[in-house]
Amino acid sequence: MKKILFLITVLFFIILQVHSLEVSKKELQSISNNSTIEFINYTGPHKKIDSIEAIKGIGSNLAQNIPQNLTEFQKNGNLNRYSVIHAVDSSQKDKLDADIILIGKDATVDHITNVRRIISAYLSAAYNYSQEDADTLAVFITVYNAVYRSDLDSFKSKYKDIVVQNLTQENCGLSVNYKDWPGNSQIIIPLFDVTSSDISTVDTSVISDTKVVTSMKEDDDKNVEARKNMVDIKEREAENAQDKAQNAQKTAVEEQKKVNEEKNKTQEVKKEAELAQKEAEDAQKEAEEKQNAADENPENQQLQKEAEEAQKKAEKAKKEAEEKQQELENQEQKQAEQEEKAQAAKEEAKNQQALADKKQTEAQNERKDIAKDQKEIAQKQAEQAKMPVDYAIVITDENQYLSKLVRFNKETGEIIKSSPVNVIRNRTFFDSNENYIAVCGEENANGTIKLVTIDKESMEITKESDYKIAAASVLVQENDSYYCITDEDGKYFVAKFANDLSLKQKSQIQVLSCTPITITQTALVVTNENGSLSILDKETLQELTGK
Repeated sequence: MKKILFLITVLFFIILQVHSLEVSKKELQSISNNSTIEFINYTGPHKKIDSIEAIKGIGSNLAQNIPQNLTEFQKNGNLNRYSVIHAVDSSQKDKLDADIILIGKDATVDHITNVRRIISAYLSAAYNYSQEDADTLAVFITVYNAVYRSDLDSFKSKYKDIVVQNLTQENCGLSVNYKDWPGNSQIIIPLFDVTSSDISTVDTSVISDTKVVTSMKEDDDKNVEARKNMVDIKEREAENAQDKAQNAQKTAVEEQKKVNEEKNKTQEVKKEAELAQKEAEDAQKEAEEKQNAADENPENQQLQKEAEEAQKKAEKAKKEAEEKQQELENQEQKQAEQEEKAQAAKEEAKNQQALADKKQTEAQNERKDIAKDQKEIAQKQAEQAKMPVDYAIVITDENQYLSKLVRFNKETGEIIKSSPVNVIRNRTFFDSNENYIAVCGEENANGTIKLVTIDKESMEITKESDYKIAAASVLVQENDSYYCITDEDGKYFVAKFANDLSLKQKSQIQVLSCTPITITQTALVVTNENGSLSILDKETLQELTGK
């Protein structure tokens, strides 16, 4: 994210050289009413550039086995590099499941774009999201995790115990600085319905809440495209939920019909059971009367026989009554189960309709907000087109003297655009007509230092030199030639580059990595590896004197 509202605290125009202007951070102050998420990426040259396919492969590999075991807790990946925790618990109903993507201590990812590629590929492989939808979700997921970085209480309020148990106060969420990512990142992906076969697996409402959208709007383009894509997802979610609600309502009607049928059956069986019970009671009463008569006349064989037959009749009636009572109980259970089915269908229809209404309302409100933002952007772009602009570099790291390029309004000091390239070395850059030329980069896990060209409009690196440049190297320009110090496995040489970064000449003698380069009318003056002064021919870089 980039801060777009800057106020100048003092008037400045410190000219360092004709085409090299540096502005202090204190001279370009930013004031914002809202907390802004601005990802700090490494945007310099790399020792090795991984292909987009290789980066996406990290995310795809993390998703192995998850589609086959959606409702089971599991861990995948390499803890030292990239891994995922599929934190789900079907026994807890009131909060969210989540996937937690961990960036391990040996991971080399250093740009938010690549973090998003990993997340996007994971979502596509795990939940069958289209690439476009997965890309959109990945943008929101990273901003969401940055907004709520280290806010464990917020995660506790939304997520199930199984999720919270795998989070820490220090590492939950995502830092805005790439230097903090290895070993310190727990990227939470909220899961609305882990078993959903549509686009409702990830909870889009959570990752696009007010704080997240407010932060995204702080970017120069207000992240309009990503927000429009999210609106599209929510509108499709609303349509899906509406269809499910209608189907659930139809099911509820059918199930209610079955309830009524079961109620009628229950009434019939109840009547039959009551009749059987009365018949059993009458038969038992008759049996008792016959038995009494037989007891009073023990010699009367006929009465004895009648008593015995009456008792058998009573026992049969009792058994039939018990069977009817059991049938009644079974029918009542069947009715209760059917009533539960009908109620569940009603609840499903209600919930899906509520979801449809919620997503539709969110989409409508965001569309209105986007339309307003687009007007503001168009107006601002029209105003900027009329502004008198210039370029400068501002310090990004005071300890290493690293800078970034900015385009600013010369009258007000307002920064119009900041370059993503924030590792310009030694506070120096030169104008080569179409581009700027500078030494850029850092020595880190996958970073290196090279001479680069930076496009004036996009303010991004367009080309890198084939040669590694010494970290302490100066950069000196004369006409269309650029002089700096190459680093060849710890041996340092003066190099002369053209506008296209092709190597024109390189000295044979070794020099100190931090040597000044003084240009005279005919020569270059440098400090050789022995600490002595050497004079080099300006064209050939051959040593003239000073041996």
